[in-house]
Amino acid sequence: METQDFLSGCWHAASFRVRYQESDQMGVVYHSNYLNWFEIGRTEMLRELGFTYLDLEKKGLLLPVLSAELKFKRSAKYDDTVTVYTRITSYTPLRLVFEYEVRRAGASGSGLDGSESVPQGFKSSADGELLVSGYTGHAWVNREFAPVRLDRTLPEIYGGIRNALREERGTI
Repeated sequence: METQDFLSGCWHAASFRVRYQESDQMGVVYHSNYLNWFEIGRTEMLRELGFTYLDLEKKGLLLPVLSAELKFKRSAKYDDTVTVYTRITSYTPLRLVFEYEVRRAGASGSGLDGSESVPQGFKSSADGELLVSGYTGHAWVNREFAPVRLDRTLPEIYGGIRNALREERGTI
């Protein structure tokens, strides 16, 4: 089993602009959209580590959400640039827990203008005004939703994610 020290490293950052359909008439982001943003954070983090959900599904592996918690501090608003910071805080052959922070990148209307590339990748700290924090817990399952031990079922995926995390954190 992996240790907390191993997993308490860098955040993966995925930035984007809040879209109109994500906000209400007052321009405030509707609360359920943060769970969608958490999903963006974790899928982009796994992609950066070299594993897409599509790749995992082709191998018969699924990663459903078992639990989720969100703590709201402030509201994101229409046209804000936000960054979803994601990191893995628990990684075992059976389960995986992602931690998230959604932060405002700057004042409303500033930041990405569509012509700039979206800043993504691993960072040692999370920057910006904290809006929402939370986590999601997941289990490795097969297509029949039966739990699987990733280290036995697909050891190359288990080791690949573990090694990629170590490499990103600079620990071996």
